[in-house]
Amino acid sequence: MKFGILVNEGPFTHQASDSAYQFAKAAIEKGHEVLRVFFYYDGVNNANKLSEPQSDDRNLVKLWGELGKEHNIDLVVCIAAALRRGIKQDVLADGFRISGLGQLIEVGIAADRTVVFGD
Repeated sequence: MKFGILVNEGPFTHQASDSAYQFAKAAIEKGHEVLRVFFYYDGVNNANKLSEPQSDDRNLVKLWGELGKEHNIDLVVCIAAALRRGIKQDVLADGFRISGLGQLIEVGIAADRTVVFGD
C-alpha cells in the first residue's frame, strides 16, 4: 500500500509528529511505501534545523530527515505555513524541501491512503 502522510503539529507541542513518525516507520517495516510526508500548519517546525532538543529527548527533526533519506521519502514543507513561522530555505533541515499545497493534492491522488496527524 502507498501512503501519504500529513503532519499538522510541531515536534515538541503535540504527540502528532511523533505518532506520524512511528506510523511511517512501522508502515515501511511492514513493506508499505510512504510516498510523501507533507508538513503543514505548525508541522513545518519539524523541518527547522535550528531546533535543539535536550540530549535525553528525541530529535524528530533529525529522525524525519534520516527516515526520508534512508527510504527515499519526499519530505515537503508548506511554503506559506513555513514563511508565517520564519522557516526559510536557510533554516531547513537536511532531507526537507519547501513547496506548495499542490504537493499535498498530488500525494492524495497518488497514494492509496492519506493519513492525517494533528488537528
